[in-house]
Amino acid sequence: MHEITSSLVDWSRAQFALTAMFHWIFVPLTLGLGVIMAVLHTVYHKTGDPHWRKTTRFWQKIFGINFAVGVASGIILEFEFGANWSNYSWLVGDIFGAPLAIEGVLAFFMEATFLAVMFFGWNSAKIGKRFHLASTWLVITGATVSAVWILVANAWMQHPVGMTFNPGTARHEMTSFAALVTSPVFINKFFHTVLSSWMVGAAVVAGVASWYLLKKRETRFALDSIKIAALTGIAGLVIAIVTGDLSSRLVAQKQPMKFAAMENLRDGGSGLGWLGVPKLLSLMTTRDPDGYIPGVNDILRGGHPALDGSGTALSVQEKITRGQAAIAALKKYRHAEKAGDAAAAAAAKAAFEQDSKYFGYGFLKTPDDAVPPVALTSWAFRIMVFLGVYFLALFAVVWMRTRKKHMEHATTLQKFCLYSIPLAYIASQAGWIVAEVGRQPWAIQDLLPVNAAVSSNSAGSVALTFFVFLALFAILFAAGLRIMLKQIQNGPEAEGGHY
Repeated sequence: MHEITSSLVDWSRAQFALTAMFHWIFVPLTLGLGVIMAVLHTVYHKTGDPHWRKTTRFWQKIFGINFAVGVASGIILEFEFGANWSNYSWLVGDIFGAPLAIEGVLAFFMEATFLAVMFFGWNSAKIGKRFHLASTWLVITGATVSAVWILVANAWMQHPVGMTFNPGTARHEMTSFAALVTSPVFINKFFHTVLSSWMVGAAVVAGVASWYLLKKRETRFALDSIKIAALTGIAGLVIAIVTGDLSSRLVAQKQPMKFAAMENLRDGGSGLGWLGVPKLLSLMTTRDPDGYIPGVNDILRGGHPALDGSGTALSVQEKITRGQAAIAALKKYRHAEKAGDAAAAAAAKAAFEQDSKYFGYGFLKTPDDAVPPVALTSWAFRIMVFLGVYFLALFAVVWMRTRKKHMEHATTLQKFCLYSIPLAYIASQAGWIVAEVGRQPWAIQDLLPVNAAVSSNSAGSVALTFFVFLALFAILFAAGLRIMLKQIQNGPEAEGGHY
């Protein structure tokens, strides 16, 4: 057994963040490009025009390359829960494991099955047109279903519901699966995450197609790809912005410290402004122009009205004290149970239940430990919002240019589309940083901090595997990018014939 040190916690967090951020490079493109290629396949199915067949097959190949690398990184990510976060897995494995199991059995099976039909069914006499088209839609449906269950698990980490703590086993047990899948945090997170991923797919398609236009190649293919990409991006971003507003309100209610970090609010108050507009932040967050929003220092001190309507908030130090009392009571309960002292066990259990709500705070050393990296969270939030608005404007301009048939000669706009591809990934990664870094120090909000969730490993071994994964991911990324760029350089194949 190794001592849980700050170095071990930091390396474990760094390794998980590295893996998650690498995996997240591929997930948004899978979700966004999958929708675009399914729309293209539908157009081909209705028109029978070989041009649309060629266009569909090209983007399916890009999708396949991206999908393959994404699957490899996703498998590593799930293994890390057992390797580096065994205390987390022990405490909440019965709850967290359920959606992951469903994702693995249902969604991955669905994707893998129909992916083969989608790729190899073009020239098969045994696969009908309708079933082949359905397979393309079922691939992206499977990818979206996969996202559903991952986001169910993640939303539960942001706002744990539907469970109870069993002091006898010292584990959380699920009491309501329905509570997990109907949580407003999950519903908003699903729409915001998936629809914002359409932006990434649209940005990649528009950027690659613009490259062809700049090179004076495959003009019709490029213009039709850009048109559908722009529409997909606009639709996704409009819904993502609406759900983002709803998500911010939920974060303010359920994760007030994260919200304060997002807005860089050291000291809150009533009637707070935003973007220089008086009272706008209060109005957006509480639907009251004079509504009160606590800042970081207010949350540390306590005594303010809680936004979730639970009354007056305790100070973080009070929560730590009550959490330590809950930990001590749990130890007494388990000792009394082992000794067969029913009276002492009952008394200890009652004491534990009185303070169990603050159990996780008992693992924090000081109130400052409850504060996430404010600068990183607030800058990531601002980058995400700014780039979301930027891409909405970009796609709107592109759509208008394609409607007026001016896109072919709009070289400046084509360059904007091409050079904006990295910005789409930056926006997507910034959203991930807001969601996960803003939740720190909690592995599970208010329930389990990362220093109590980590495995008892050697900090050196975790650091070593961090650099092994870094090298592996660099090789995977370089290989995937090289194959993808080679495919783009070759261009769409000349397609003729029929199914």
